Amino acid sequence: MPDMKRIVLAVLLLCGIACAADLRLGIIGTDTSHVIAFVKTLNDPASKDYVPGAKIVAAYKGGSPDLPESWNRVEKYAEELKTKWNVEIVPDIPTLCSKVDGILLESVDGRPHLAQAKQVIAAKKPMFIDKPLSSTLEDAREIARLAKEAGVPWFSSSSLRWSSIISSVKADDAVAVITWGPGPMNDKHYLDLAWYAIHPIEMLYSLLGTGCVEVTRVASTGETGHDIITGRWKDGRTGTVVALRPYGPYGATVIRPKQVLQSAEKYSVAYNNMLKEIVKFFQTGQPPVPNEESLELFAFMDAAQRSKEAGGKPMKLR
Repeated sequence: MPDMKRIVLAVLLLCGIACAADLRLGIIGTDTSHVIAFVKTLNDPASKDYVPGAKIVAAYKGGSPDLPESWNRVEKYAEELKTKWNVEIVPDIPTLCSKVDGILLESVDGRPHLAQAKQVIAAKKPMFIDKPLSSTLEDAREIARLAKEAGVPWFSSSSLRWSSIISSVKADDAVAVITWGPGPMNDKHYLDLAWYAIHPIEMLYSLLGTGCVEVTRVASTGETGHDIITGRWKDGRTGTVVALRPYGPYGATVIRPKQVLQSAEKYSVAYNNMLKEIVKFFQTGQPPVPNEESLELFAFMDAAQRSKEAGGKPMKLR
């Protein structure tokens, strides 16, 4: 066989091997149950929810000492990653970035996300940022600005975007949408809706897309009750989120010109649907959720916070 044919075959073989190899992913923040669910789905071919194409190989613990939801889990999940899944625990984010192809920024606390994302961006690694993208609108915009300047792909989302709730009611001609879900709050450190009500807000945006110009929020007081947050879109559509406290079910209603779609009482929320999108993102660099939508979502929550503080007056998005 001529030498050139041998070279071509060798190159094709090597390309096939490279293309078949799993991407190496690293985790920042071992203080959320998501890291265990994700490693099971990506690293265990025997899992019924297995998603091929990427493996979690290393993790940086992180953790927030002033947040019980963080410090009471960070060591536990790090130990499980290490002993059960053979994930390497590394001392800092730059070391983590040197060992992987992409980053899953999983810190349950949104406050350190900007500082953590800066190090990932400096290393030029694509990243998925688990909800919430940040704790403030300003931090969210700074993450986006730095990533854009550096040419680093990123996206952020809740798994509820890929739930059966959304797939059962999604319609291109929706004129009004209502979503609801749990709304426990962490208003000491956050845009209060970003802590957990971000889930039904993500659902709202997955059904309506961008274009909100004004938000009004009616808030009940205390640990129980509900908040009603209504947005007005520039084309006349409306979107309402009901945040149930302390917890409650998820659901959605979509109003079309001649039909009303209602999600079922029983629904499924599987991480593997989102992880398929995450793996595809790391393979292609194309985010399944536009960055502009993630930023408007935070502007929506920012306007809702200002409306609440102003006694329910309508507030324009900043």
